[in-house]
Amino acid sequence: MQELVKIIKNEAFTDSLVIAEGTGNQHESVTRLIKEQWKRIEKFGEIDFSDLKSGKRGRPIKVYKLNEPQATLLITFMDNTDLVADFKVELVYQFYQMRQLLWERQTEEWVQQRNHGKLVRSMETNVIKKLVEYAKEQGSTHASMLYMTYSKLANKMVRISNRDLATCQQLNELSFIENIILNQIRVGMDQGLPYKEIYQICKKRIEQFQEIAYLIAI
Repeated sequence: MQELVKIIKNEAFTDSLVIAEGTGNQHESVTRLIKEQWKRIEKFGEIDFSDLKSGKRGRPIKVYKLNEPQATLLITFMDNTDLVADFKVELVYQFYQMRQLLWERQTEEWVQQRNHGKLVRSMETNVIKKLVEYAKEQGSTHASMLYMTYSKLANKMVRISNRDLATCQQLNELSFIENIILNQIRVGMDQGLPYKEIYQICKKRIEQFQEIAYLIAI
């Protein structure tokens, strides 16, 4: 399922558009329910909103931002179809995960792991800088995109989109993966391999690492 909860200024929130899409309701129906239950929902904090442009000529859509108790209360007012019930479970679960992450980010272990990850990332970036020139020599016209290409690869393998929202375990795995990438790039360039083949080798080595890690874990 999609990302239902986001962190804004160290607090977890969802919004009325996410709830509408997840429950199969029109956004207007969800905002109407919010207005009907305004006083009850507002007991858990001020209800914030933002205007989202709906198109060149369309009127802005008022999107309501809801914290965990506000969103939890709102969805209790909805009828339980299978879709709505499944969404409720996922929303509660994602709020729980974000709460755990916010707590973890305050620990010394997380801070140290994040700082270590930044160091590894810096080393990887220096190697990719050399790969960019290497790729240009092989005729690449989009070599500068390699920074993004390898970042996306590492993030995808760890299943994250924002490193500041990664858990300690994900940060640790990310450091291993980026070490694999920088070492394989070095080896590939030393061997004179095509830059596209180096990427495929990196991807394969990461998959092998994750398979071994999984087998050890079970």
